[in-house]
Amino acid sequence: MISGLYQGQDGDARLELRVDVDGARPTGRVSGDLFSVAGATTSYVGSFVVEAAESATEENRTRVWGAGRFTYGVTTRSVSIRITGEGGTAHVGGRNFTLTHASPYFRSVLLEQDSVVGTVPFVAYDTGTLPGPTGSPPRELSVQAAFAEAGIELRVAEPGVVPTGAAGADLAWDDAELHHAMTTQFSRYGDAAAWRVWLLVASRHVGGYRGIMFDYNDSFQRQGAAVFYDAIQGQTPQSQRAQLRTYVHELGHAFNLLHSWQKNLASPPQPLGPNGGFGDLSWMNYVQNYRPGGEQGYWSAFPFQFTHSELIHLRHGFFRDVVMGANPFGTGAAEITPFEQPVIDHSGLCLEVRAKNGFAFGEPVVVELKLAAAGEPRTTHNHLHPDTEFTQVCITQPGGRTVLYRPMMRHCVDASPDIRLDENHPALYRSAYIGHGRDGHYFQQPGEYQVRAQYVAADGSHIVSNVCTVHVGYPVSAADHQVGELMLGEEQGKLFSLLGSDSPSLRAGNEALDEVIARHGGHPLAVYARMVKGLNAGREFKDLTAAKNLRIRPPDAKESIEQLGVVVREATIDNITLNMVTRRLATAEARQGDLAGAHATMDGMVATFAAKGLNPVVMGQIRRQAELTKAALSAEA
Repeated sequence: MISGLYQGQDGDARLELRVDVDGARPTGRVSGDLFSVAGATTSYVGSFVVEAAESATEENRTRVWGAGRFTYGVTTRSVSIRITGEGGTAHVGGRNFTLTHASPYFRSVLLEQDSVVGTVPFVAYDTGTLPGPTGSPPRELSVQAAFAEAGIELRVAEPGVVPTGAAGADLAWDDAELHHAMTTQFSRYGDAAAWRVWLLVASRHVGGYRGIMFDYNDSFQRQGAAVFYDAIQGQTPQSQRAQLRTYVHELGHAFNLLHSWQKNLASPPQPLGPNGGFGDLSWMNYVQNYRPGGEQGYWSAFPFQFTHSELIHLRHGFFRDVVMGANPFGTGAAEITPFEQPVIDHSGLCLEVRAKNGFAFGEPVVVELKLAAAGEPRTTHNHLHPDTEFTQVCITQPGGRTVLYRPMMRHCVDASPDIRLDENHPALYRSAYIGHGRDGHYFQQPGEYQVRAQYVAADGSHIVSNVCTVHVGYPVSAADHQVGELMLGEEQGKLFSLLGSDSPSLRAGNEALDEVIARHGGHPLAVYARMVKGLNAGREFKDLTAAKNLRIRPPDAKESIEQLGVVVREATIDNITLNMVTRRLATAEARQGDLAGAHATMDGMVATFAAKGLNPVVMGQIRRQAELTKAALSAEA
């Protein structure tokens, strides 16, 4: 057997060669990455792949050959390899390399795993414990073993433990805190592409998610993930099996693997598997969405492995498309074809995108998504927000380029509770900030934008919305221009996505928002700066230092009330966000000991929305929400 990793040298050129023609699940490919060595530095040159390699064995020598596809200039596309024992030679693109066998694995990645005190990291699961598919051998599978079966070596660093101190282990983490923890943990490595990934085993996420892969909108993405123990804990075979899938799933994202039903959004697009991707028996599918058969059908047929196309990506994807910290998740420029209405639509669902008439230069662009039954009552899932990836939003910019909105962080929702859309619950609403994501600001220039959304329903149907026109105006005054520029910085965009953060890596963004409030407090856009600062002040913030000490900044209720009070009084933000901000204001007031004021704030919220003329069903939901909030604040007090 000759498959594995070989290292080759030709003068100052170093080759990492992957031969994949025999052994477990061979793909019949040869691929490689070329590097240039200058003194004590090594630089990436390019990659190649032979997608239909031929091979022949003659006595004690094996030959492998074929035509390659290269990302760099070569004199010939010919690739020819001769393997003898632990070495051999390779003729690649006109250069000759002397080879030595380096590893039976195709790639090797350092996994650093930290866990919060009180959590129990997953170890291993015996796949023969519960019924599985015929032909899938029972074996003890750890996360390392699962990737090893794909030909990827995970070298596990000494695990770290994050103490929680007097705060206790039951800590809820939000995206801003995880983003800060991630940047802190990786700051010692520097910003560079490298085969390393960080995994945090945290207690729980404020959104109740099982896991999250961190996605930044800078040039160094896919470096880490988190899993949330409270959502996946358990010692039963079912729990251990689910934990294994969650760990492998989130780390799979770090290797630039998309969800099974999203592969057509990659660059270049990849073909979807059966049932629009929901029929993939893969670590990267959602168990509950598997078609046909749902969760039971998935586990009865899942062989605990990546699909063939995923295997090709892991083993032979070009260096920058796979290595952590290199190409962005899923796509490069994120340019796509605008979503089109299906030719036939019997889903019975209708998706609508709405936005206010016009946005000022620099104003955060927020749209409202509405999902309703088009006729008879319908049942589907409630994941309408684009951060959970069952809903995608495309934006056609004034110059004609259409881009996919890609959230700064993507949430994996392994539970999809059904909702029924009927006369008692006619529609599902979500407010989405789409002004900034992993590609930066999407609405930087004044002009007319076209926004369209696509919702993937529980049965796999693609529900495409109307085209919503978003107008971004030109700055009229010098103050408009100054405030707009202060709002459009990259760090400010991250702060709007995260709804505030204490992270030192976002200090400049916070200072810009402070300047908006201090110098331009009367400007209409200052309300957004106040919102971000007030929401952040009203919550605790967990600071995971490089030394793995956990420091917790308590909520500053006074600052939160000061900032959010202005936001609520002006009431110029969209209705769904105003609802959330008002409830946060009431929480801060109750924490200050002003329970009566908190109740009055909730009563004021009902009056504000009633004055807007919202439909009776929505008003009924708002009234119930206000009463539940008052009851919860009274109980807490």
